[in-house]
Amino acid sequence: MPLLEIKNLKKIYTSRFGLNQVQALTNVNFTVEQGEYVAIMGESGAGKTTLLNVLAALDRPTSGSIVLNGQEISNIKDSKLSAFRRKHLGFVFQDFNLLDTFNNQDNIFLPLVLSNEKYSSMKRKLAPLARNLGIESLMKKFPYECSGGQKQRIAIARALITHPELILADEPTGALDSKSTDELLRLFQHINEDGQTILMVTHSTKCASHAKRVLFIKDGTVFHQIYRGEKSQEEMYEAISATLNLLAREESRHV
Repeated sequence: MPLLEIKNLKKIYTSRFGLNQVQALTNVNFTVEQGEYVAIMGESGAGKTTLLNVLAALDRPTSGSIVLNGQEISNIKDSKLSAFRRKHLGFVFQDFNLLDTFNNQDNIFLPLVLSNEKYSSMKRKLAPLARNLGIESLMKKFPYECSGGQKQRIAIARALITHPELILADEPTGALDSKSTDELLRLFQHINEDGQTILMVTHSTKCASHAKRVLFIKDGTVFHQIYRGEKSQEEMYEAISATLNLLAREESRHV
């Protein structure tokens, strides 16, 4: 059974008085297996962010099914959604979403604190994570004292410390320079090789070329996908670029 299964997913936004409707997602179907590393790409307005928000249980679908590890997300009561996200999902955002009033260690501990975990348990979980991510020396510093790449490592540690079934990454390299981007992509690859499932939304062909599979969203639906298979990263990059160029040509014909 897939780790994540999306069936006939639709999302329609309706204006306050019901006069206008915008269909952001249209009959989206795909699955993600345990241990996959999947990138989602598409033109601006294609529905990528809406899809991520629905998968993150930050927004409710209009219809359709989202099953994570056998659990139907749409059946979870609003009062229990926050606890569900903390337990099953990890989040990595473009702007890090770290609290400057907390030091880095406390930022990482936050989801465990909200789950009422004991401090001794939190320390045990953090030690190997900080070592593997190379952030041991940053624990007592505050986010504003760190570079963009360091802050993203802190954010990744916060996402991983709950041992989530799925990491959802939203443009994780968007605020990073080229060196920090390369480091983060290597880090994601190592995390995935250790068995962590990752679903990443990105505009970057370079980022997507590191994934094992790329889904392309157009007009609110999945219209194409590329599997890495035996492709080198350069071949993956070229295949993604060709698909994006095709998308751009189709868009220009409809303008």
